Amino acid sequence: MKNNTQLNRYRRLLSFIEENLKERIDIPAIEAACNYSYRNINRIFEALHHETIGKHIKRIRLERAAQILKYSNASIADIAFEVGYSDVAALSNAFKKRFNCSPSAFRESSKALHEMTGSFTTDGTHTSTSLKYSVKRLPAFYMFGLEYKGSYEDLAAINNLWERFASYAEDKGLLDANTIYLAEILDDNDISDSIHCRYNLGIVLERELHFEPEGLFRVKQVRGGKYLKFLHQGSHESSVDTYNSIYASWLNHIPYEMKDAPVLEFFLNDEQEVTKDELLTEIYIPIE
Repeated sequence: MKNNTQLNRYRRLLSFIEENLKERIDIPAIEAACNYSYRNINRIFEALHHETIGKHIKRIRLERAAQILKYSNASIADIAFEVGYSDVAALSNAFKKRFNCSPSAFRESSKALHEMTGSFTTDGTHTSTSLKYSVKRLPAFYMFGLEYKGSYEDLAAINNLWERFASYAEDKGLLDANTIYLAEILDDNDISDSIHCRYNLGIVLERELHFEPEGLFRVKQVRGGKYLKFLHQGSHESSVDTYNSIYASWLNHIPYEMKDAPVLEFFLNDEQEVTKDELLTEIYIPIE
């Protein structure tokens, strides 16, 4: 896919799907979003994503419903509306086929796990959270980057994509001492199949691009909002421990409700400057 016009159409389709999950997305809407016939864009989409557009939309809606169930107290009726289902019955039927349990059973199992892991350490003694966080409000901004798709545990693949991105951005004169590097985490590794987990990596765009992005490089707007900011110190591999501490402590110790939006990571230094143990990553969890 080297034709920029076709790439732009494909990017528009991805953005359209992301922004309209709660709406009815039919074939005419898809064709209008990308100026392709449905038959042709579906062929391209399936080759890139290993699933049809229809299956992709259904999967993303159900995974989003699972995330809301897992991390909020929103009613199942409200969740059904939020992810584009007409009623609770429609969501429940589709959810059972995807996760082999009802939405309410999924919520109860997630709650039980959070309560158990939030109350005890590995040696079985009672503990309280020692997590430090602050409430931040981020303005909307634009990022320039690439999308990674695959397991979040495949750090080699993620690092290779970072190297590819950095080389391209440097050639285009986008990097300097003040560049802000970040990642936007779109899926939950425990809910989405590894092959489908999405991760946008890139930089905060301080000015309008003076060139047309090539290939799958793209500019994306990150919506502003309210976040809890946590600090992780250590290797990127060990960040899973910080995330586990955050989520395990949420129900018992953090008096905020999570919002259905991507998690953001801002990287304050890199391995060219410090050791792995000294790496600093700010984690922003979206809240209502």
